[in-house]
Amino acid sequence: MASTGSQASDKNKIFGFFNDGEPPTKKPRKLLPSLKTKKPRELVLVIGTGISAAVAPQVPALKSWKGLIQALLDAAIDFDLLEDEESKKFQKCLHEDKNLVHVAHDLIQKLSPRTSNVRSTFFKDCLYEVFDDLESKMEDSGKQLLQSVLHLMENGALVLTTNFDNLLELYAADQGKQLESLDLTDEKKVLEWAQEKRKLSVLHIHGVYTNPSGIVLHPAGYQNVLRNTEVMREIQKLYENKSFLFLGCGWTVDDTTFQALFLEAVKH
Repeated sequence: MASTGSQASDKNKIFGFFNDGEPPTKKPRKLLPSLKTKKPRELVLVIGTGISAAVAPQVPALKSWKGLIQALLDAAIDFDLLEDEESKKFQKCLHEDKNLVHVAHDLIQKLSPRTSNVRSTFFKDCLYEVFDDLESKMEDSGKQLLQSVLHLMENGALVLTTNFDNLLELYAADQGKQLESLDLTDEKKVLEWAQEKRKLSVLHIHGVYTNPSGIVLHPAGYQNVLRNTEVMREIQKLYENKSFLFLGCGWTVDDTTFQALFLEAVKH
């Protein structure tokens, strides 16, 4: 068990990492004093695209939704999976900043045609192309960031992410430690995660690229969890009883999946 001092240091390192990259004119962000005294087991770490972008900055798909959709579109074009008119339509939507969730959903549907009740592997192929060989693209400074997150996890912090990548899991494996990637398709495991029985697991609320069938972009994709009163009760207990530490997040609290899981039934 790590000391309380080292746990506080992990939190400070994470915030320091992001402050080092701030423009000189921007006032550095500080970690709330109340969070400094929190033990890891009192925390839920919410990991956003800022973490992945910091760990592997040379991978455009990790930096934003738009970057991910563009990378998927580029892969689909390279594999000759779209007609010229279709690719132009998607490029136009991206250029005009249309609703990116809808654009992503439409692209995934296009890459997932059914033939004789069997869904094609086109989407999976594109995902694996986009996230190919992530291990070699991690920078040392980013690995230090993941090390701090991993230390907090090992001391009881829960972790969820809106990201599709598995950088944290890959880093842990390189350290000889096994983290499990969870998504919303497995209600039993999600329940156990919320009950703190799967602490060395990362809950990907939008899914993870290694399991394309678990990718969630639309409310229909997580209705199974929303309708499971036991799962929802445990998930919402976390929001009421834990401190959520948002790392590398922009508009996560506005994310429809995050809202549905944690905010809908919470009394304000």
